[in-house]
Amino acid sequence: MMSEQDHNPYLADGPGLADFLPDVSSGYTAEAGAPLAAATGPADAGIVEAALKSVHDPEIPVNIYDLGLIYSVDRKADGDVAITMSLTAPGCPVAGEMPGQVAAAVAAAEGVGAVRVELVWDPAWTPERMSEDAKLALDLGF
Repeated sequence: MMSEQDHNPYLADGPGLADFLPDVSSGYTAEAGAPLAAATGPADAGIVEAALKSVHDPEIPVNIYDLGLIYSVDRKADGDVAITMSLTAPGCPVAGEMPGQVAAAVAAAEGVGAVRVELVWDPAWTPERMSEDAKLALDLGF
């Protein structure tokens, strides 16, 4: 006897969505921008922070900076920026896209050269990393 699954055309053998997405289970790196020809020092911290705050998680109405997804920002003397970030969960549907969006946003900021964003899972993100503003926006009272 055939099951209902046997008749579902969407469950046919062949490539699925996961076959087209990058494997981010052990991390992922994205790059954008280019080295500056005449850097005058590190990119301005406020400009980099504003660029990071312009990127939002599509499932949560809060920017990634206030969500606590940015673990470190290393502004190099030549204008390049190295960022380490995480996501709320390894199974996040934007895991393969978010680092590229972050790299592009920061690379587009004034005084920024090449940007490298590394997605990591250790340490795991927890809600305690969120700013007070993010907790208020999400109505989390912890």
